[in-house]
Amino acid sequence: MPNELLQALQLLKSKQWVDLTHTFGPNSPHFFMFEDAKFETLFSHDDGFFAQQFTFPGQYGTHIDPPIHFVRDTRYLEELDLKELVLPLVVIDKSEEAASNHDFSLSVQDILEFEAQHGKIEAGTFVALRTDWSKRWPDKEAFSNKDAEGYNHIPGWGLEALQFLLTERKVSAIGHETFDTDSAADFRKNGKLDGEYFVLEQDTYQIELMTNLDKLPATGAIIFNIVPKPEKASGFPVRSFAILP
Repeated sequence: MPNELLQALQLLKSKQWVDLTHTFGPNSPHFFMFEDAKFETLFSHDDGFFAQQFTFPGQYGTHIDPPIHFVRDTRYLEELDLKELVLPLVVIDKSEEAASNHDFSLSVQDILEFEAQHGKIEAGTFVALRTDWSKRWPDKEAFSNKDAEGYNHIPGWGLEALQFLLTERKVSAIGHETFDTDSAADFRKNGKLDGEYFVLEQDTYQIELMTNLDKLPATGAIIFNIVPKPEKASGFPVRSFAILP
């Protein structure tokens, strides 16, 4: 009898794979409180081998936030189970709305309208919010999108939408193309990242600064979030990709 696992691998490799990860470097956009990354050459081929040293915050480039990032006494990155990192993928496309309103926040009504078209979002899925903000990468100024007074205008998830997805629909994790979970407008209004705190308080993770969501179907794909395993880490750059149906 043929090996079922090898057959599954052959099936997966026959499908289209989409990289959801930005290439990042010292000049890439990042959260405003962090310094730029540093990439240094320790040894060159003239020394016999090429080796580098990388210095950057855990939340840099396309990255994963485990619960400990915002919530005390919760799981570190290394404690996430491997099977949590591979999930069915749902993509809610609000790119047109975000293009016309940079302060867009996803609402419960937006989710219900999505479900009316694509079916009920199933438990155990990874839900990504597509805003096409990733198309501004790697332009720091365009990504931060500040007005004349220095305020950011960046779309994001509304708190009630996240509460609906995680408590009513029981999704497993979420992701987005921006620095933060919350829209910049909600952050200014509330003075804190209520949405991000709520997500991580559910003992799950999120992926930030995703890209290529415009290349994915609304439903049917699978997401893989592959990440190193540093000790007691609050987050780390991730290699996220999707396999299309």
